[in-house]
Amino acid sequence: MKYYVIGDQDTVLGFAMVGVEGRTVSTAEQAGDAFQHALKQDDVGIIIITEATADLIRSVVDQYTFTADFPLIVEIPDRRGTLPDRPDLRTLVNQAIGINL
Repeated sequence: MKYYVIGDQDTVLGFAMVGVEGRTVSTAEQAGDAFQHALKQDDVGIIIITEATADLIRSVVDQYTFTADFPLIVEIPDRRGTLPDRPDLRTLVNQAIGINL
C-alpha cells in the first residue's frame, strides 16, 4: 500500500525525497485531476493533501472523507502552516482521545 501526496511544490518535493509519489498543483482543476488520479490507483491507501489544496476542491474531498472507507484522506498544513480556521494537531488529538495532552 502506497501514499500519494497532492499539494504545493515544497510539500510534494519533500515527500518525494522519502519516496512518496505525488503531484504539484496550483489550481482547482489541477487539484481535481490529481485527486481523481490518486483514487484510480489500486495501490494507493493514503492520500495526503495540503489544507489549501483540499480547500480548492472541498466538496470532492469531503465526499470521499465522509463516505468512502478507502483510501484514507489526510489533510496537512503546507509550509506556511495551518490555515487560520483549522485546529492544530494537538487540538485534534485531544478531541479524538478526550484527554488534554
